[in-house]
Amino acid sequence: MKKHIPEGYVRHDIYNEAHIDKLAESFKQILTAVGENPEREGLLKTPVRAAKSMLFLTHGYEQNPRDILTSALFKEDYKQIVVVKDIEIYSMCEHHLLPFFGKAHVGYIPNGTIVGLSKIPRVVEAFARRLQLQERLTTQIKDCLQDVLNPLGVAVVIEAQHLCMSMRGIQKQNSVTTTSEFTGAFLKNSNTRQEFMYLIGANLH
Repeated sequence: MKKHIPEGYVRHDIYNEAHIDKLAESFKQILTAVGENPEREGLLKTPVRAAKSMLFLTHGYEQNPRDILTSALFKEDYKQIVVVKDIEIYSMCEHHLLPFFGKAHVGYIPNGTIVGLSKIPRVVEAFARRLQLQERLTTQIKDCLQDVLNPLGVAVVIEAQHLCMSMRGIQKQNSVTTTSEFTGAFLKNSNTRQEFMYLIGANLH
């Protein structure tokens, strides 16, 4: 059955063809190794699809988070907490190549410079779309904001579910892993840290 394609619709997939070919051949070998027949109808295009999927899931390697931040810096005399919360994250555990997903909450206290709000989720995405550990992801986001913005403090909290825990291994479907990183005022002042934790937990909208 042919898929209906709306008139005037043109699909654009931008991938490195050499990378696709190399990955597709590897996926074909994986299918054979697990006992499948990569030549049967349902699997004929799977190696290429899987290759494109892997390249999409790891496209963060092609992005520079520092450049993302520096593209939208503005001078502003604001010294209260700025919070972008509930940022969806989808990443790949580097130990088992299985997804982990959840939300990131990011806050900072400007020190004469603010960044366009959309750039913070973009930075999170750039680091998340790589083979990752949740602990490292949390630290990388914190370090990037601290280094580029030089704020009075940065706070990052990530809550995520790991399929390597729920689909295999211990097989605990409802477990959630929380990691946090703080610098500056968030690290030194418990009241500032508590305010951030309240803001990311409060239903203010």
